[in-house]
Amino acid sequence: MAASAVLAVLLASALAGAAAGGDIVHHDDQAPKIPGCNNDFVLVKVQSWVGGNEGDEFVGVGARFGPKIVSKEKQATREPLTLADPIHACAPPKNKLVSGGVLLVERGKCKFTKKAKLAEAAGASGILIINSVTELYKMVCEKNETELDIHIPAVLLPKDAGQALRSLLTANTSSVGVQLYSPDRPVVDTAEVFLWLMAVGTVLCASYWSAWSAREAVTEQEKLLKDGHEVSLIVEGGGSSGIVDINVISAMMFVVVASCFLIMLYKLMSAWFIDLLVVIFCIGGVEGLQTCLVAVLSRWFTSAAGSFVKVPFFGAISYLTMAISPFCVVFAVLWAIYRQFPYAWIAQDILGIALIVTVIQIVRVPNLKVGSVLLSCAFLYDIFWVFVSKSLFHESVMIAVARGDNTDEDGVPMLLKIPRMFDPWGGYSIIGFGDILLPGLVVAFALRYDWAAKKSLRSGYFLWSASAYGTGLLITYVALNLMDGHGQPALLYIVPFTLGTLMSLGWKRGELRNLWFKGEPERVCTHQGYLQMAKPPPAAAAAHDNEDDEDDHEEEGKNTPSSSC
Repeated sequence: MAASAVLAVLLASALAGAAAGGDIVHHDDQAPKIPGCNNDFVLVKVQSWVGGNEGDEFVGVGARFGPKIVSKEKQATREPLTLADPIHACAPPKNKLVSGGVLLVERGKCKFTKKAKLAEAAGASGILIINSVTELYKMVCEKNETELDIHIPAVLLPKDAGQALRSLLTANTSSVGVQLYSPDRPVVDTAEVFLWLMAVGTVLCASYWSAWSAREAVTEQEKLLKDGHEVSLIVEGGGSSGIVDINVISAMMFVVVASCFLIMLYKLMSAWFIDLLVVIFCIGGVEGLQTCLVAVLSRWFTSAAGSFVKVPFFGAISYLTMAISPFCVVFAVLWAIYRQFPYAWIAQDILGIALIVTVIQIVRVPNLKVGSVLLSCAFLYDIFWVFVSKSLFHESVMIAVARGDNTDEDGVPMLLKIPRMFDPWGGYSIIGFGDILLPGLVVAFALRYDWAAKKSLRSGYFLWSASAYGTGLLITYVALNLMDGHGQPALLYIVPFTLGTLMSLGWKRGELRNLWFKGEPERVCTHQGYLQMAKPPPAAAAAHDNEDDEDDHEEEGKNTPSSSC
């Protein structure tokens, strides 16, 4: 029961993420645009210099008014920084500015445009405005302000960054300078390329493992039947095999539970709650990593994998599992302790991939009907919590949870992420577990069907559904770049491609009804006379032999199974 609860929470939190990138350019159609005040809102790097030595770097947001800020660091000139007097700069500065210097002022008491005009009139080459809070706001113009003619850049800094610059000016006798520039993101983000390969590779590996396990189970059944052993055909229903077939109701409830869990994440997002999620993720990651390692190493350590020992509370465990478990636990604990370190993302991705592969191997979609309901609900879920939730919560709940906006942490751990190593803005490209796990369940179903029907790669459904998933995810990243890094619901693009491909192929080949309801190919049973048992009792067999040919003919159609073995 405990393992099932952890699995349920992990599955629910798997939807707490979306493909996302940093918002470098902010398009805002609500803020007024007038001549001289029609810039896009861009993030700006403010590089400080103290006594000719490079100092800290800060990030602000450019104003709607003023000239466009240069994008290359080498084009940005280093200008001396001066603290305004009066500090709000709503009157001409009393102190003399160094020619071409940047003026540091505080927000308040007058309009942004008035501060910029007075700074320009005093000979400043730019103005940095310290916000009254740690957040960044957009500096706009009033609708009645016409014919603005401001020729110096204006940048709003968060309160902590502005106070740090102010401290540099008051604590140092040496000169303090700054550079202002807004670098563009690279056209092709290598982090997104690797993340795409990671997601598609995870789906492929998990699908092959799921199909291989299903084929091994069928082979074992046929072997037992051939030897005349009693075998039940009702398998994979969540019994001792450890396989869980989801149904339509559970597919719909899954998204309902995920929505409730997402709201709880959003409302209770804090350091202690993140720590709780880290613990849950570690438990799931240990189970996933252990399962994957045992499956791989059992091919070489067959004796250790086949020898079991009874452990209290856990039951029979193989010696191989006992040998691997301590390593998995230590691996997860080390990640939890050092997860804020620069390279901790590698361990997080390893644990995450292992967990996703294990869940896809355990949880199975029995037919296309269940898969369609699951992905359709997730499709609506993703759109609602990324886009529609803005009108209810004044921000995208999904993106806020994924980034951990209300905490000092890096967001929920149920994400795969890769650092943008060649991006001047740094940060991470991320994708939620649900964007891999949920479509992966349907792709794995396609491969199991192909292997059961003995279809070739080209004539089957797996190749095309996997290609459709990869294409949908690729379009997600294209949309992410076209939207200047604004988070995108990946399932918005993945679901139509994946489901559309499967349904179109099934309809064209005349197999859609079988895919939709049965989820397995029609097969004639080669073992006569069984449904739940291997052989009839000898007395029944003798009585059957004494019946006339006509009765035999009538009963043949009733007793001979026409479905799969």
